[in-house]
Amino acid sequence: MRKKTTTVKVGNVLIGGGNPIVVQSMTNTDTTDVIATVKQCAELSQAGSELVRITVNTEEAAQAVPKIRTQLEKMNLDVPLVGDFHFNGHKLLSKYPDCAQALEKYRINPGNIGRGHSRDDKFAQLIDIAVQNDKAVRIGVNWGSLDQELMARMMDDNNHLSKPRETTDVMHDALITSALDSARAAEKQGLAHNKIILSCKMSGVQDLIKVYQDLSERCDYALHLGLTEAGMGSKGIVSSTSALAILLQQGIGDTIRISLTPEPGEPRTKEVQVALEILQALELRTFTPTVIACPGCGRTSSDTFQHLAKDIQHYLKTSMPKWQSQYPGVENLNVAVMGCVVNGPGESKHADIGISLPGNGEKPVAPVYEDGVKTVTLKGDRIAEEFQTVVTKYIERHYG
Repeated sequence: MRKKTTTVKVGNVLIGGGNPIVVQSMTNTDTTDVIATVKQCAELSQAGSELVRITVNTEEAAQAVPKIRTQLEKMNLDVPLVGDFHFNGHKLLSKYPDCAQALEKYRINPGNIGRGHSRDDKFAQLIDIAVQNDKAVRIGVNWGSLDQELMARMMDDNNHLSKPRETTDVMHDALITSALDSARAAEKQGLAHNKIILSCKMSGVQDLIKVYQDLSERCDYALHLGLTEAGMGSKGIVSSTSALAILLQQGIGDTIRISLTPEPGEPRTKEVQVALEILQALELRTFTPTVIACPGCGRTSSDTFQHLAKDIQHYLKTSMPKWQSQYPGVENLNVAVMGCVVNGPGESKHADIGISLPGNGEKPVAPVYEDGVKTVTLKGDRIAEEFQTVVTKYIERHYG
C-alpha cells in the first residue's frame, strides 16, 4: 500500500499521489560541454530515466542550460531537466532567467546555501524564482552537508535532557527537521505545497531506512529516495537495492535514483538499469520482458543455456523501443531459459514461453512450452535462432 503523498508535476512527469514511481538519474559531464551533456542526457532518457539532473555550478553552466534544452527538443526528447544547485544557485538563477525557465525543477540543499540571515535570504530568493517560473523544487538534505547550526542546537538541547538520545538519533531528527522546516519556509514564501519534493539522503542503508520511515510519517510531500553515495559495482547495487526495496515495499517513495560510482569506462546508464530492475523485481512497474534462467550446476552439459539466455535477454531489450507501441503489454512477458531436466520443464511451463535445454546424459533435444503446453521440440545447431523465432511469433500472436 503506497503512502499517500501530494502529486507534483515536473514537466510532463507526475511524481507522487499514487502515480508510478519515477526513475531519475544525473549526468557526470561538464555542463558547459553542451554536446557531451546532450549526448548523455539522451542516453539516460533512452535507457529509461524519466528525469535527468544536470550540474549548474557556474555562470558558463547556467548559460549552457537553454542550449542543452534546445538540442534535446530538436532530437524530440522532452525529458525534464533538473538543475542541481549548491552555494550560488540564487545568483545564477537571478542572472540567467533563460536557465531558470529551461529547467523543470530546481534541486537545492538548505545546508549549502549559507548561514543565519544570509541563508534565509538566499533560500527566499531561490524560492521566489521558482514561484515566478512555476517550477517544482526538491529540497534535498544530505548527511554530509547538514545545517551545522541546526545540528549544534539540537545536540545542545539533547544534552540537557535527563536521558539524552543517541547522537545518531539526533542527527536523523536533524535531517528531517531541516527538510520540513525548509519546506514550510518555502510555502510561506509562496511556493505551492504541490511544487515541493523532499529528500533526506544518507550513505548508510539502515540510516536511510529509519529516516525515511520517520519522514513519511511526518509529512505528505512527495519523497525522493536514494543513497547519497551508494558506491561502486556490486557494493553500490546491493546497498541501493537493500535500502530501497524495504522502503518501496512499505509504500514509501515516489521517485528514485541509484547513485552508483561508475566503473572505469562503464556507461552512466548502468544506474538507470539498476533502478528499473529494482522496480520490476518488486512488481511495482514493468519495463521489459523478464528472462528467467537457471544458474547452472554439474548437471548442465555446456554453457549453451547461458549464451541463449543472454542472447534472448538482449534481443528483448533492444526490441522494446519498437515493440512498446506495436505490441502493448509485451513488457509483462515472462521467458524461461533452463539448462536441464530437473527444473527445466516445470519452470518453462510456469512462464509464458520457455525452453528446457538438455543437460548431461539427456537426449539432445529442447522442448519449448507456450502457456504451459509443449508446442515444439528444437534440436540441432540452430536452437538459439529457432527459439528466438518462436518467441517473436508468440509476441505477434499475443500482443499484436
